[in-house]
Amino acid sequence: MISGTTAIYGIFGYPIEHTFSPAMHNAAFRKLSMDACYVPYAVHPDGLEAAIQSILPLGLRGINITVPHKENVLQYLDDLSDEARYIGAINTIEVRSGRLIGHNTDGRGFLRSLNEDAGFRPEGKKFLIFGAGGAGRAIGFSLALAGAAMIAYRDVDLQKASVLAGDIQTKTNIPVKTVTEEKIAAYAADASCLINATPLGLKKSDPLSIKAEYIKKKHLVCDLVYNPSETTLLKTAKARGAQRLRGLGMLLYQGVIAFELWTGKKAPVQVMKNALTRQIHS
Repeated sequence: MISGTTAIYGIFGYPIEHTFSPAMHNAAFRKLSMDACYVPYAVHPDGLEAAIQSILPLGLRGINITVPHKENVLQYLDDLSDEARYIGAINTIEVRSGRLIGHNTDGRGFLRSLNEDAGFRPEGKKFLIFGAGGAGRAIGFSLALAGAAMIAYRDVDLQKASVLAGDIQTKTNIPVKTVTEEKIAAYAADASCLINATPLGLKKSDPLSIKAEYIKKKHLVCDLVYNPSETTLLKTAKARGAQRLRGLGMLLYQGVIAFELWTGKKAPVQVMKNALTRQIHS
């Protein structure tokens, strides 16, 4: 029941119809009997500044930010967490004492999923990441800050990958490489973990971002695509005998971290996971 006392949280993105975040957060509010709700807002890029400026006047308690706003929103915030400043993108706005503080919980969400869902710790490990976009950027910085031994990026836009690699290496002193098509096999053989941070896999007709022959039994293969939950890449990894990690965990834990940041309460993780799973299979 919405009333004059209901705390409103939400997400700004464009388009926004695909988001699973309302199901996850509203399930958590219900479980904890909180007078709160989470609302999706379709915010066109032309209206981003106005939308951010509306947060305080409307009394919104916390906002998630999704594509295409994760980088452009920085200029409208009062402050950033250290992690968000490193990454150069945010996905969560905390309202604190009348100020808007930007956080990036994507990378931490991925690290928590690595640990809790796969029992995999990044310290001293080598990673090959396919995709140098927003998701690849967040997890790359987080892996570097968590002590990865080396990170390599493969992206069709070599310049974009090169800029990102240089940024991470400069800020963290972790070796970060850019991989050409000819060198993928060698870098894959040297890595412990292969990560798909591209949109490939959303459609059954999509080609594999990571060719089957690069996947070995020693690998942990992560796919950040969470719908479908069992992507073609993960099915291929299973057939090749590799360990697999679904994208659902990153989605879940970035939301868990944001929820706890906003509310100061311990998130009901299983309830939030169940809500996401129902959305994916509905």
